[in-house]
Amino acid sequence: MTAIKHALQRDIFTPNDERLLSIVNVCKAGKKKRNCFLCATVTTERPVQVNVVKVKKSDKGDFYKRQTAWALRDLAVVDAKDAVKENPEFDLHFDKVYKWVASSTVEKNTFISCIWKLNQRYLRKKIDFTNVSSQLLEESVPSGENQSVAGGDEEAVDEYQELNAREEQDIEIMMEGCEYAISNAEAFAEKLSRELQVLDGANIQSIMASEKQVNILMKLLDEALKEVDQIELKLSSYEEMLQSVKEQMDQISESNHLIHLSNTNNVKLLSEIEFLVNHMDLAKGHIKALQEGDLTSSRGIEACTNAADALLQCMNVALRPGHDMLHAVKQQQQRFSDLREQFARRLASHLNSVFVTKGHDQSSTLAQHSVELTLPNHHPFHRDLLRYAKLMEWLKNTDYGKYEGLTKNYMDYLSRLYEREIKDFFEVAKIKMTGTTREGKKFATLPRKESAVKQETESLHGSSGKLTGSTSSLNKLSVQSSGNRRSQSSSLLDMGNMSASDLDVADRTKFDKIFEQVLSELEPLCLAEQDFISKFFKLQQHQSISGTAMNEAEEMDGGILSRSYTSGVPQTVSSEKDMIRQMMTKIFRCIEPELNNLIALGDKIDSFNSLYMLVKMSHHVWTAQNVDPASFLSTTLGNVLVTVKRNFDKCISNQMKQMDEVKISKKSKVGILPFVAEFEEFAALAESIFKNAERRGDLDKAYIKLIRAVFVSVEKVANESQKTPRDVVMMENFHHIFATLSRLKISCLEAEKKEAKQKYTEHLQSYVIYSLGQPLEKLNHFFEGVEARVAQGIREEEVSYQLAFNKQELRKVIKEYPGKEVKKGLDNLYKKVDKHLCEEENLLQVVWHSMQDEFIRQYKHFEGLIARCYPGSGITMEFTIQDILDYCSSIAQSH
Repeated sequence: MTAIKHALQRDIFTPNDERLLSIVNVCKAGKKKRNCFLCATVTTERPVQVNVVKVKKSDKGDFYKRQTAWALRDLAVVDAKDAVKENPEFDLHFDKVYKWVASSTVEKNTFISCIWKLNQRYLRKKIDFTNVSSQLLEESVPSGENQSVAGGDEEAVDEYQELNAREEQDIEIMMEGCEYAISNAEAFAEKLSRELQVLDGANIQSIMASEKQVNILMKLLDEALKEVDQIELKLSSYEEMLQSVKEQMDQISESNHLIHLSNTNNVKLLSEIEFLVNHMDLAKGHIKALQEGDLTSSRGIEACTNAADALLQCMNVALRPGHDMLHAVKQQQQRFSDLREQFARRLASHLNSVFVTKGHDQSSTLAQHSVELTLPNHHPFHRDLLRYAKLMEWLKNTDYGKYEGLTKNYMDYLSRLYEREIKDFFEVAKIKMTGTTREGKKFATLPRKESAVKQETESLHGSSGKLTGSTSSLNKLSVQSSGNRRSQSSSLLDMGNMSASDLDVADRTKFDKIFEQVLSELEPLCLAEQDFISKFFKLQQHQSISGTAMNEAEEMDGGILSRSYTSGVPQTVSSEKDMIRQMMTKIFRCIEPELNNLIALGDKIDSFNSLYMLVKMSHHVWTAQNVDPASFLSTTLGNVLVTVKRNFDKCISNQMKQMDEVKISKKSKVGILPFVAEFEEFAALAESIFKNAERRGDLDKAYIKLIRAVFVSVEKVANESQKTPRDVVMMENFHHIFATLSRLKISCLEAEKKEAKQKYTEHLQSYVIYSLGQPLEKLNHFFEGVEARVAQGIREEEVSYQLAFNKQELRKVIKEYPGKEVKKGLDNLYKKVDKHLCEEENLLQVVWHSMQDEFIRQYKHFEGLIARCYPGSGITMEFTIQDILDYCSSIAQSH
């Protein structure tokens, strides 16, 4: 520490004309241990200024820098924290309080002592030294008079004093008298010692010489001792007199202490009484409101709400220790409990009566044959009940049993009300759905009268499950006359096979509007009720859930599904979110069964309604999740969406099954197969329904399944066909499929479109080649034999030497096919092709043009063989390519 002190004096304070008197190593209390030094300094110039300087080690090197300085005159308090125990902490009160922790208690005490001395010598201002040991301050004051105290202070404070001019002059004279003083300090010190002894001896001799003066001094001392004895006697008498006064003062002090203690106790008692009165006193107006307040008017409800809040505050006041043992406090608490119980019973009874009245209200029930398909609005009822929301919160916090009872009664009575309204609502929807078909036509696959339809609708309404009756399916069709085939290909034979396609479209559009209206009415009803339950019963709605029904439905494929929510009440209610779902499930327990019944009815009317329902239901599930993913509506619609998806998959499966079961007539030509026409209409309908829909992926999967089934069934029918050639069946149907896919531009079926085109092209070529072998049958056989000989290794120019293929045989065969015979053969071929092909697809000219091209290709092939195998023979066909073109054109025009 001494080295640091000298370094600080040299580097920091000497350049500023200051002297360092004391130093202490400290750090700030309660913060990171970053050490610094507090220094007590005085200036060397007068008037002297005393400072407390904070010195800190620089972060960039090992040198110290001056950070902060305070004038000692600004110091108000020095707090040593503890005057008895050793404690390194102390506070200095300047413009604010600075808390320090010294490295040791010794350093702290030395620094405080130096501050006290500097204050006594230079300032003499009143600095409050708190928690400082009196012994520490007494040690700082030497015995003697004030002047000696000051002198002693200076000696204690100053570690060294500079020599004045006279002292320096005397030392110089003395050292000049002894030249060897510098070179031989021991000799110089010995000389000074001898001279000092001489002086001491002279002083003793002088004292002994003045014996008379010593005697006089001794006499004076004796007299002084006598005076001291007299003074001691007087002091003893004074002390005896003061002893009685001291006893009386002690008694007075004790009496004053008891009086002060009594006053303190009275003040505390008054404070406790005021606390109890202020916090446990309920106004008479509040008591009257709780006992007799009107719970039907807005003003009465507000008064009861304020009174209930005041009562709750009084009951929840935090009593101090011992208050609960007071008899008055116990009585007041019992009174509050009675008031709470009385008001809770009155409130629960009133709200129960409101619930009962609303539950038995018949005014809002839908008429059986209402024109407008709408649900009653319960906003006025919710608005009236929301006035009691704060009271419900009070009841929830004070009497949870009655709160639960009210919750149960609300669910019971409101579920009855909603069940009546929703069943009537769905009844009207079913009547509108079935009534549309009764007005215009009857079901071809469901021949029944209006009364039967009405009866089934009522049975559906009464059922709690899904329809189990078999849905109407595609009729097994047989290929009949061409006129009947044209009628079949222009209409879609679906589950509700109608008499005209335009009426089917109208019915489906009407069903779509009714189904959309049903969902649009249910959605605000459920959301409004859920919002009311949350506000009225003070239940928090959380916006995040682990899984939603929409995602569950997305994971489903082919009717396989796993749900995390069910329509039943959860076994345990782990949070307020679960409680909301539980209440909504009980109140609207009939929604999911009714929706399933409606879906089953729509599916029974027309299986293609499942397409409309899938799109609409998916959209409403998506909308419900955006509004509140944890809502009952989102979960319920998600569950119903699963049923709709199953019906959709069932519709696709039924179509595939009917394709597999289709039978064709053996007496008439096939033409465009019914399921190919049905796929065209299904795809056109689906594209119009699923335009910009969320569940496009489901439709794409169905497309893939259906088109593959169509391909397989077309080949199966073509193989079984007896009247129509296989290539014609394949060519016409795959051409129709290719045209359909090209027109609709379904992106997921691009590969199937290319495959359909390839199959159409292959079978067209196959049919053309097969058909052209018949008009020039002998010529074909002859040249096939020529090619066989060449294949066996006979050179082409030597074929004419073969007996069966010489020039005479060739001329004989060619003569059998003059132009007239060729034209006749082509005409017969045209008639046969016309007989094979159907009029709906209109491929006759395409096939005829392909046959013309193939005939010309064969003609050129025959000409080439004649030129190579019979060179120089001059043999040519009796008709030319131009003749072929003229024959084909003439035949086509004539027909």
